[in-house]
Amino acid sequence: MKVAFTSSTGEMIDQHFGQCQTFQIWEIGPDAAKPLTTVSAITSAEDEEDRIAARANALTDCAIVYTMQIGGPAAAKLVAKKIHPMKTNSEVPVAEIVGKLQEVLKGNPPPWLRKAMHKEGSGSFLDD
Repeated sequence: MKVAFTSSTGEMIDQHFGQCQTFQIWEIGPDAAKPLTTVSAITSAEDEEDRIAARANALTDCAIVYTMQIGGPAAAKLVAKKIHPMKTNSEVPVAEIVGKLQEVLKGNPPPWLRKAMHKEGSGSFLDD
């Protein structure tokens, strides 16, 4: 499944959803994980609601977004697109979250995570 992180460097989750410049996108499965791409979060929209919508649209393929902070309206837009927002509330290494996610995926993931895993359908390199 694809997971986005709000990170200024790709190493730490250290950005607010509404203020980050880029999203780091990873493909994560129980036995393998790799960074895929960096997606720009910069938009020319002047209205805050339009900026939030543009960010959510940029992450359509992702099942989860990990961010330090996210406001209620932004979280609601993500949930409406079936993207699960996860707040860390402090800086956390991306590698730590990737490792924890893989451990959960190896066991018995909670229902919301099982649903998120199947969001994209087949075709992931991790489905093999």
